[in-house]
Amino acid sequence: MKDSNHGSVKKYEKGIVKFSVVVPCYNEETTVERCVERLREIQSENLALEILIVDDNSTDKSLSIANNLAGKYPEILVLHHERNQGKGAALRTGFQKATGDFVTIQDADLEYNPQELKRLLIPLINNDADVVIGSRFLTSEVHRVLYFWHYLGNSFLTLLSNMFTDLNLSDMETCYKVFRREVIQSINIEEDRFGFEPEIIAKIAHMRIRIYEMGISYYGRTYSEGKKIGLKDGIRALYCIFHYNAHKAPLPIQLLIYFFIGAFAAIINIAIFLTVLSTGFSVVIATPVAFVVAAIVNYVLCIYFLFRHKARWNSCMEALMFLLVVSFIGLFDFYVTVLLIRYGWSPAGSKMLASCFGFVLNFLGRRYLVFPELSSGPWRSHSEFS
Repeated sequence: MKDSNHGSVKKYEKGIVKFSVVVPCYNEETTVERCVERLREIQSENLALEILIVDDNSTDKSLSIANNLAGKYPEILVLHHERNQGKGAALRTGFQKATGDFVTIQDADLEYNPQELKRLLIPLINNDADVVIGSRFLTSEVHRVLYFWHYLGNSFLTLLSNMFTDLNLSDMETCYKVFRREVIQSINIEEDRFGFEPEIIAKIAHMRIRIYEMGISYYGRTYSEGKKIGLKDGIRALYCIFHYNAHKAPLPIQLLIYFFIGAFAAIINIAIFLTVLSTGFSVVIATPVAFVVAAIVNYVLCIYFLFRHKARWNSCMEALMFLLVVSFIGLFDFYVTVLLIRYGWSPAGSKMLASCFGFVLNFLGRRYLVFPELSSGPWRSHSEFS
């Protein structure tokens, strides 16, 4: 296939390239047929298409148009949701049914040019990449000028995603992401709406596979023309970046998150210590009681917000490692607190300093002993998908 503007698809070493394109569709009656016709134009003797249109319970004529196209062209398969679930759910359905060597997404609107998919395929066909991402900002191609605040929000979300994944992408929220089929079908997609974008970036970063980025054109549309993403999707993206990345984020990011967890647990520790002390109990009693309660709070918050349960160990080993770490830090906390009080420090000051030392030891113990996991990031070793 030759195209002076958009590259070519060469003969694949395994034969003809079979390319699965998942088209999530919700109320796109004015564009879905044109979208499919433009997709079909990229076929050639070396590139066979499989087009999977996933209708997400459209209330207009989108489904009937899709069914007519499927009757007309054998490479089209139409899938239908009985209730509207969102873009992520539609993609999950399409990815499960894909049979091509490579898989991508094509929104049913006309914001992206399918001809550019041929360029994005080249690093995959040449076995240089496992995922290729089309960036709307890393490009000299045509780019429609639209909303400044959308651009600013997109840039912020991409920056935040990069901080958590240790990748240097320029466009995390882009539609065009081309995968080896084995890669995308190995990922459990949990998000039903536009949270798919930060989720999928997080999960491919965790796999530490080869990720490439190439510039593409962008023919964006306005809300009056049918654009659907909104503020609540941006808020959800923030949650997804944190939720899917925290347990594998780079060490500085994890330390920052643990700072808030540790600070809260330290406040609990000090408050209970002073409360028990004020009721007449001795330091010898107040210190371990406060520490045990704070350790439980710390563990629950770590499991819920930062680390993943049983990241490496089975349940018994994880519990044992946690008890060993807590016991060591508990003894350390006890002796430092008692020692400082004997040297004339106030009970509150002694406990605060011991808690600061405990914060650092707690984080290191949980990160490297209780919940040891490889951080996410770029490909660093042989890809299992090559």
